[in-house]
Amino acid sequence: MDVLSDAITAMRTGRPHAGHHRRAAPWGVRFPAGDGVGFHAVLDGEAWLHPPGDAAPARMAAGDLVLLPHGASYGIADAPDRTLRPAVLDADGRLRPQPPQAGPGAEAGSSSMLCGAYLLNQARPHPLLAELPPHLHLRTRDGRHARLRTVIDLLADELTDRRPGADALLPALLDTLLLHVLRAWYAEQADTERPGWAHALHDQAISTALHAIHDDPARPWTVEELGARAGLSRAAFARRFTTLVGRPPLAYLTWWRMTTAGRLLRDTDAPLRTIAHRTGYLSEFAFAKAFKREYRVSPGRYRAAGRPLGGTEDQNGQAARVGG
Repeated sequence: MDVLSDAITAMRTGRPHAGHHRRAAPWGVRFPAGDGVGFHAVLDGEAWLHPPGDAAPARMAAGDLVLLPHGASYGIADAPDRTLRPAVLDADGRLRPQPPQAGPGAEAGSSSMLCGAYLLNQARPHPLLAELPPHLHLRTRDGRHARLRTVIDLLADELTDRRPGADALLPALLDTLLLHVLRAWYAEQADTERPGWAHALHDQAISTALHAIHDDPARPWTVEELGARAGLSRAAFARRFTTLVGRPPLAYLTWWRMTTAGRLLRDTDAPLRTIAHRTGYLSEFAFAKAFKREYRVSPGRYRAAGRPLGGTEDQNGQAARVGG
């Protein structure tokens, strides 16, 4: 798998969900903090994002999409100064349709939106996602991000006209949407001067080394060997990798091995010796020692917990308090 796909797979804790909502003004919804990654796409009309923290409200026009990647509280409304009501969510975290708010300020107009969430483990985010800003705002009008626009249209069609196969198709479309959002964002950021994962993914030498690590994390990689794969000297490769990825090559290799081990413990019944070999350790003892150093708990206890430590999902693997 490639790095972006691996990052999403490693963090996934359940199925994504989404809904189609048409709202007549006035309206405003506040989503509490949680482990889910929320998104909102405006199909027609407009909306205002009240971002996490103290950032000023941002207008969203038809064709705009925002992604909230870190589980912080935020709001969506029809106006920048609208009072925000607490979101009313079902047990699985889905946003219930709400009537317009009554009282002064009622006005004509409506908006149609897709609202949803991804269930990702925020306790151990991949650095590719951890470095994202509090919210991503993408515009798909005027021919920008045409593939993302196509996925939004397909998802809207499936949510408004449920046909046979929708239960299988919707999660696939939602996964596709997330990947296209991240692709679009990192493509935009690759044109900036700021180092980070946007450049790592588009740097041929570093992306080659990253693919090698993700393709075979059990291999006893050395900096020299990874540098040779990247076509760089040992010193030049180590400097460039550390600058773009945020940690040295072998430190990232160890981190990815432990992340892979955590996912295998959580999602499979594979014996510890099998997981140890698949993550580059010759013995269960060496693996258990490395795992406990990273997670501060033994592999057995981690597996017995039945879910990622620090997560807030319920017994059905649903995200807590994220609308969709």
